[in-house]
Amino acid sequence: MSMLRLPPRTGSPRTRSARRHSRAALASFGPAGWVALGVVVLLVLAVVAPSLIAPGDPNAIDALAALRPPSWTHPLGTDESGRDVWTRVVHGARSSLGVGLAATAIGVAVALVLGFAAGLGPRWLSTVVARVIEILYAFPTLVLALLLVAVRGPGLAASVLAVGIATAPGYSRILRARVRGVADSGYVTAARLEGVGWWRRFGRHIAPNTLWPLVVVVTLGIGQAVVWVAGLGFLGLGALPPAAEWGAMLNAGRVYLTTAWWLSVGPGLAITVTAVALTVLGRALGRVSPA
Repeated sequence: MSMLRLPPRTGSPRTRSARRHSRAALASFGPAGWVALGVVVLLVLAVVAPSLIAPGDPNAIDALAALRPPSWTHPLGTDESGRDVWTRVVHGARSSLGVGLAATAIGVAVALVLGFAAGLGPRWLSTVVARVIEILYAFPTLVLALLLVAVRGPGLAASVLAVGIATAPGYSRILRARVRGVADSGYVTAARLEGVGWWRRFGRHIAPNTLWPLVVVVTLGIGQAVVWVAGLGFLGLGALPPAAEWGAMLNAGRVYLTTAWWLSVGPGLAITVTAVALTVLGRALGRVSPA
């Protein structure tokens, strides 16, 4: 008598569904998304441990090596003080990208308060917050940042605060619309009619379906914040010399565009690559939805 052989068990239906979702998510991420993720990892490494990529002092002066073109010794040449441009670009990631991350964190923190208050609060509060957001959103982000820096004064801390507050209205507007849409959805209404408590509805339905799209927008926003911080540095309102910051390096290199073009190419490429990588990564994350 032959025994009936059962097929091997490969896990519960929920586990198999999660595996299928993971494979689909990885496929939708795309090659460009993985390349962008690799670039972002290198940028994070430059922020956390820049000496691993470019050992040396970014502010070390060598007057005899001033304005040397790119070579094996100095891949991006040297500046007017003989400082290695490659080392300054790598170490400048901490100022430029770090400031962009800090500014985005401030903007998101303000947006979370305003967005959830407007989306889940009483109607009068939603109206007041919406009017405030619209007034601030009417100002271009860089103009609002310039206004805040003019009030507080130039400096790295002022740039972080200015760009953070200037980006908050855009995040708040997106979050408010998303929160109201999720809170009025059918599954949240059904959960409320079934007697599910407010905090459980918020933690299980509202927050997950609201914050994931915000993560995608924030990833795109970090690249924009880096560009705006560099813009403030280029105008002399960001990091003060001799700090290695990409915008300030561009400002210093504009005087030598015709004689030492490499002074602007290094920080310019760093800003461009950072903004493009974060934009591509944000769009790749937008194609991936959580299970």
